[in-house]
Amino acid sequence: MSSVRFLLFALLPVFAGCQSLFPTDEPAPAPVVRLQGELHVVNNRLQFRPCQEKRQFILEDSGNTGLLQEAVTLLKGGKDVLFADLGGRMTASQVTGTDGQIELTKLYRIQREGHGCDDLNFKRQTLRASGHEPEWRLDANSQGLILQRPGQADLVVPYLEEQLPEGRFSLSSEANGQQLELWVAPQRCVDSMSGSVQHLRAELRLNGQILKGCGAYGGARQEAIALPEE
Repeated sequence: MSSVRFLLFALLPVFAGCQSLFPTDEPAPAPVVRLQGELHVVNNRLQFRPCQEKRQFILEDSGNTGLLQEAVTLLKGGKDVLFADLGGRMTASQVTGTDGQIELTKLYRIQREGHGCDDLNFKRQTLRASGHEPEWRLDANSQGLILQRPGQADLVVPYLEEQLPEGRFSLSSEANGQQLELWVAPQRCVDSMSGSVQHLRAELRLNGQILKGCGAYGGARQEAIALPEE
């Protein structure tokens, strides 16, 4: 009996060596990266060129974000190039003439108007939101927020951020005699004027007045949210 026990202990290093030769762990998936760039259609497929780059990537909507449908709708407006802000995993591609493939997992916004790659303020912003009737635009960064409205002086104030359940949050301020609250929820939102699609629905409450609109994270906020179904 003791000899059998000795043999089993002697074979333990051999078994361990066999396991190291045949690892069971699968390789970790590529990390999700956030990218901004130009979106266009080539040979009935969506291709993406990151800002300030010449590389072209095929887009595969593995996260079911709805980007393909949104792009088709916006391209009907006469534009052949759109701007997209998205998150995805970069992998190899077998398509000739491309530099790889992006497996799309997150969609922040897609638009046919605006500054796009030329937006110099994007990297410093944590959030941007806007709406119509009446027109308003709010930009926030780590230092404070600025609210812009036609015919009125810009309102620049500090704010407090409160995290709420289900990915919602709010920005609030009572500085300069103004009572301001911006409520934000992770929900697909279509701009009623431009047709752009953003991943946040916003509601601005200013001195009792309620203004609705859409929003998206700026480049200084790396948190990503996929578009839920309506």
